[in-house]
Amino acid sequence: MDDKVLVGVFGAPHGVRGEIRLKSFMQNPLDVAEHGPVNGASGRVHDILSARLLKDDLLVVRVKGVNDRDAAQKLTHEKLYLARENLPPPDEDEFYCSDLIGLRAETPEGVAIGTIVAVPNYGAGDILEIAPPAGETLLLPFTRAVVPEVDLAGGKVVVVPPAEADDGSDRDA
Repeated sequence: MDDKVLVGVFGAPHGVRGEIRLKSFMQNPLDVAEHGPVNGASGRVHDILSARLLKDDLLVVRVKGVNDRDAAQKLTHEKLYLARENLPPPDEDEFYCSDLIGLRAETPEGVAIGTIVAVPNYGAGDILEIAPPAGETLLLPFTRAVVPEVDLAGGKVVVVPPAEADDGSDRDA
């Protein structure tokens, strides 16, 4: 498990005074600005001075030292991380997506399916992207019905193929 958790990504500049959009990956989107400075993928540390909700998980933020549109533009698409120790531990049956990446995926009978390589969310819920030993990756919904067991200590998830799943209840990631 990594000591940093991906919590958001800078988007396009917002206006001409240095504000920038930020897509938050946190359950409460505004929390991205509440846990201290964020570390950019570039290695820079960004101190978020203010944040306001634009819609859903999209914020408009002011970042220390970013005072015009050109400076904000340079941050576009930069991924943002927080140190794990600055974040609250996940509740029972909740997981940080970074904790799932690298886990083995196997059937209830113990047959290996592959390894989780990503946990994308395209708006309809989290998806497990599983790389099998050969062939194209599999995309499976991260629901309790499809993934009835997550064993972080054991390094695996149990996966029931969606055709066999009987319930679409969601998990929080």
